[in-house]
Amino acid sequence: MEAKLTFKLNGKTVSIKTDPLRRLLDVLRDDFKLTGVKEGCSEGECGACSVLFNGKIVTSCIIPIGAADGQEIMTIEGVSATEGGKIIVDAFADGGAVQCGFCIPGMVIAAYYLLSNNPDPTEDEIRLGISGNICRCTGYDLIVESIKLAAKRGEKIWKK
Repeated sequence: MEAKLTFKLNGKTVSIKTDPLRRLLDVLRDDFKLTGVKEGCSEGECGACSVLFNGKIVTSCIIPIGAADGQEIMTIEGVSATEGGKIIVDAFADGGAVQCGFCIPGMVIAAYYLLSNNPDPTEDEIRLGISGNICRCTGYDLIVESIKLAAKRGEKIWKK
């Protein structure tokens, strides 16, 4: 059974005719070619597929695309095109927080969500903010330090 679904994706209104039970992750990757969204665990546990759904962070591997009808979704491609997203991406690179890069899109989404809601987080708040994301290469210390750096660099953006 197919349905026509219309939603905002990275700021643009899009439509797709598809089975509403397909995973949001698959539609983003396969139909919209937004490959920054990664499939890791397929159970909503690792954070590699994180997106912003109406401004809240969710794991797209457990969301049916039908839930997106009339909603707003932002992927890493959309976040990294924003001023705040660029600051976070640069801070991750400058802070040495990237190795294999598989987890980084989800980590950047988590950092963006955190700093958008808490522009001056403590280290504990940063660790809690990224707690739904697994990193097997870099380790969390460099990621935490990079988020601190992004908070400082983007102070005017986050504290609007």
